[in-house]
Amino acid sequence: MAKRPTLADVAAEAGISRALASIVLRGAPGASDATRERVLAIASSLGYRPDARARLLRSSRSGLLGVVFALDGDFHSDLVDAIYPAAEQAGYSVALSARGPRRTETQALQTLLDLNVEALLVLGPAEGSAQLNGLPVPAVPVLDPSPAAGLSAVMTDETEGVRLALEHLWQLGHRRIVHTGGGKAAGAEARESAYTDFMHSRGQEPVVLPGGDNEAAGIRAAPSLGTLLRGEAVATALLAFNDAQALGLLHGLRTLGVEVPRDLSVVGYDDSHLAALAYADLTSVRQDPDALAAAAVRVAMGALEGRHEQVLVAPSLTVRSSTAAAHA
Repeated sequence: MAKRPTLADVAAEAGISRALASIVLRGAPGASDATRERVLAIASSLGYRPDARARLLRSSRSGLLGVVFALDGDFHSDLVDAIYPAAEQAGYSVALSARGPRRTETQALQTLLDLNVEALLVLGPAEGSAQLNGLPVPAVPVLDPSPAAGLSAVMTDETEGVRLALEHLWQLGHRRIVHTGGGKAAGAEARESAYTDFMHSRGQEPVVLPGGDNEAAGIRAAPSLGTLLRGEAVATALLAFNDAQALGLLHGLRTLGVEVPRDLSVVGYDDSHLAALAYADLTSVRQDPDALAAAAVRVAMGALEGRHEQVLVAPSLTVRSSTAAAHA
């Protein structure tokens, strides 16, 4: 195995002291532009990378940003993927800890605290964000539309996201629009409230079916939806809580002989990687993972310096083939 290039190797190749090479590679002031450019070029050609472990041993800081996410959160995986480069740009490494059916959010948080993370990002807090106030490091809830008082937070504008989806369906001629809720998932209450307000504002009676935040919940909701499709006030469109639930609904509806979008237009939420799958081709409210990740890391860095900030990120709508004009 080839020996890993060291700071001494870079300094020797550039004909400068190790101290000056360190100044350049740390981005610290004290080197001329010409020297900086030459040293960076040499470091790149040698394949030099700073030894993070050695750097941390010389520092009282861990350089770690902890992220708690849900194992079954499909959009969470998209968001985690976007957090990595955002954290790296801020000079941090990412430590992940998952919650799931057999692992609580509290356990996930404690694991990261044991690693001496400097700050925490908690994606869609499952147990509410109030518990984050008492932690020994700054904790930023992400995707919680109602963060606890005193916390910095980053969230999508849920009201605007629901409005975009329903306006799209309304413009296609749909009036009987059903919503399948998200159960106790973060964002469920806000999306249901926005749906209810929109329907009332258009003189329509809202219909909310029990649901959840995963594919199984969508499969379970399909029979109830099938009953609505056969009723007197026939539903023609549906806003699902999220993309995973929408995929379950598509599967369940298919087994009932319901064709999407011929018999029912379906809109998901998140615009996760699931929405673009060929067999789904799901119209979906897009939560921008890159914008959310950049804001979350920036807000966490600000929290470390004592700044308090709550950021609302605007959503958009990605239209695919799961929605069409209402049938006569």
